[in-house]
Amino acid sequence: MPYNPRKAFVVGVGMTKFDKPRGERDYPELALEATTKALLDAEINYDQVETAAVGYCYGDSTCGQRALYQMGMTGIPIVNVNNNCSTGSSAFVHAVTAIMSGQADAALALGFEKMAPGSLGSAWDDRANPMEGTTAQLFEIEGEKEYKDEEFGPFSARIFAAAGLEYMEKYGAKQEHIAKIAAKNHTHSVKNPYAQFRFPQTHEQVAKARKITRELTLPMCSPTSDGAAAAVVVSEEFVQKHNLQDRAIELVGMGVSTDTPKLYEDRSRIELAGSDMTRRASSIAYKQAGVSPKDIQVIELHDCFAPNELITYEALGLCGKGEAHKLVDAGDNTYGGKWVVNPSGGLESKGHPLGATGLGMIFYLTLQLREEAGDLQVKNVKNAMSHNLGLGGSCVVTVLRKPGFYKKGKTTADRLGYNVANEVRTVSEADLAKVRSKHVSDYLPPALPESKL
Repeated sequence: MPYNPRKAFVVGVGMTKFDKPRGERDYPELALEATTKALLDAEINYDQVETAAVGYCYGDSTCGQRALYQMGMTGIPIVNVNNNCSTGSSAFVHAVTAIMSGQADAALALGFEKMAPGSLGSAWDDRANPMEGTTAQLFEIEGEKEYKDEEFGPFSARIFAAAGLEYMEKYGAKQEHIAKIAAKNHTHSVKNPYAQFRFPQTHEQVAKARKITRELTLPMCSPTSDGAAAAVVVSEEFVQKHNLQDRAIELVGMGVSTDTPKLYEDRSRIELAGSDMTRRASSIAYKQAGVSPKDIQVIELHDCFAPNELITYEALGLCGKGEAHKLVDAGDNTYGGKWVVNPSGGLESKGHPLGATGLGMIFYLTLQLREEAGDLQVKNVKNAMSHNLGLGGSCVVTVLRKPGFYKKGKTTADRLGYNVANEVRTVSEADLAKVRSKHVSDYLPPALPESKL
């Protein structure tokens, strides 16, 4: 018998500002802010949540429980997820799957990260590195001796820089195209109050900035960040029962992929950056949604480094083989073009707290489809797509749209009391009281530090 999954809808989203790691806010506080906002947006109580998935890369094994016990100790399943940079979207997949399979009518996806300043590194030196195959092949392809020590840079940056270099060598793209992508994203983020960086840069400024690898300058690289984001996902029956038609956004396509043998067999630096995962995941998502790339208007794309945005245009089918730089030249990746890619500023500019990144994408796209994205709003959005990639590997591509029953009613501003898209606020004890379960232990520390009240 063919499987006929139920439909899933996002009815609440919430997010903190993504910010430079300073040690000022611990993950429970970040998680509480994002979760409270998502529940306020959905106008439901935590007692109605039947299951939760929590994503983070850095932390002990049950940080998800520690974060959500503040909302209530209701005994629901809480699954902790770690899938490298696609962790937030992987938590979203868990929540969506619970709805589609009929295991729950209301699920919560939460992602957060409290990161150390500086480049990413591993805390584990006593076991096999999960990316040792990628490491070995990159050294073989490029020739380790070609690099001077000071040109190596962080390994993740080196992988994506090498992918961009191969694209330029094969198809005639220039370093200027990568600089233009970074400049575009930094310009977009000026209007995003949730972004870590909010100052525009020209492509000339990007090109002349401090080098991080042989090919990449600092503005071409995503920073380490602290932050959290959350989404409430429910069934159609839940939407109708609670009259949530004025905020429900339907998930119409979801593709999830890991690496194929192309990763190593093609001996390609582009493939080492995970392009085949993107091709596979996007193909699945397009087919489920019944759309093609030309039917998408806005995309939140995983630009951990600017070259990845360049090579991903082709992998998502936005252009023909070797034509990504032509898309840049035509301005078809920004307002007024065929697509608006990363109106939020992307990872390079809005920040990249690994566990929160994918759910942050869902936050921005939900607002776009509700026509509540404020200064970031793209005109006439019918279909919106997110692309969240983690080397090692995992890729999640989603397609979202308004359902047929969607109707104008209360806005996010009505529910939270301010223009969410254009302003960031923390939550109060009164906000928390509206959505918190009655089942909270007195042994837990205060949910909000006194300095935040």
